[in-house]
Amino acid sequence: MNDYIATFHTHLAAIMAHRALSALNISARMMPVPRALSSSCGTCVRYSAEDANTQAMGEDCESVFMVHPGKKEEYELIYSQE
Repeated sequence: MNDYIATFHTHLAAIMAHRALSALNISARMMPVPRALSSSCGTCVRYSAEDANTQAMGEDCESVFMVHPGKKEEYELIYSQE
């Protein structure tokens, strides 16, 4: 099980992704974007899953990062909308 953080262009997109993940029985929560990451709206979704489930993020997803836990969390970009 891995932890992921998805960032979005809009707050509504974050809400919709949170709902989509919850419908897939994936534990997810909305939160402010960590300072180490950037986002257009300042809201992200952090979730735990076997894979990134980028298909549930919607078209307004900015990026998805895998969280590497430790004393100071590190983030690995695994998806970016460009």
